[in-house]
Amino acid sequence: MESVQSVERAMAILASLSRADRDGRRLIDIAADTDLRKATAHRILNTMAQDGLVEQDEVTGRFHLGFGLFALGFTAVNRYGLIDLANDSILRLTTESEDTVYLSVRNATEAICVDRATGAFPIKTLTLRVGDRRPLGVGAGSLALLAWLPDEEIERIIEENSSRLESYTSFDADTLLQLVSDSRSREYTFNDQMLIPGMRAIGVPVVGKDGRAVAALSIAAIASRMDTKRRSRLAQLLSAEAGKVAERLDEATDGLTEASIRRLLPDLT
Repeated sequence: MESVQSVERAMAILASLSRADRDGRRLIDIAADTDLRKATAHRILNTMAQDGLVEQDEVTGRFHLGFGLFALGFTAVNRYGLIDLANDSILRLTTESEDTVYLSVRNATEAICVDRATGAFPIKTLTLRVGDRRPLGVGAGSLALLAWLPDEEIERIIEENSSRLESYTSFDADTLLQLVSDSRSREYTFNDQMLIPGMRAIGVPVVGKDGRAVAALSIAAIASRMDTKRRSRLAQLLSAEAGKVAERLDEATDGLTEASIRRLLPDLT
């Protein structure tokens, strides 16, 4: 069973690194996160670094997820063509809006950005990289994945994310519940500079047969390009394309539900 234990330890280390910011994570922090001795954690990190799954900054000594892991993840995400199936819609949205378009999916209590495309407008709003994670509800696409879930599930997710939400000063349980209510009323989500001053974003769910969001499309732009009139027009474009993505996914999964859409995704836990 030693080999199984080694895999479990490696997965715990990768999970720790996935929560790091751009500065990476110190060995002592990784060891604390995983309940491993520093020597054991360092040995596993070195092994994964040989395969490109982990990288160590030569100056700071901090560890990061490696590009090899990103390449594996990208291949897994697109195994059944999720990104390919949404690609035409994303390109049309970037052409029509000239702004940045994101595709997000849910993993447990998180939203993960799986694709991003930029439009022609010279000022880019690049608030997420492919692979970035946020607690459900934080951000326009993430909120779209949350708001169309059953009420009791929304409350459970917000409770489970309570400690992580402390890092996002504009978001707490009451705020998220109000954002969910507002989003359902207007039929799209709206992030009004809650994450980054001067940036606004809207999002819509890709809804499955069971009425739950299985993915989300969102558009981000500088605040001056997101007045009420333009938001309404962009929301209509997003909703139309979300419907087209849902139809393509329905055909690919033989009945689009949150359960069936997991066939299009890797195990991202």
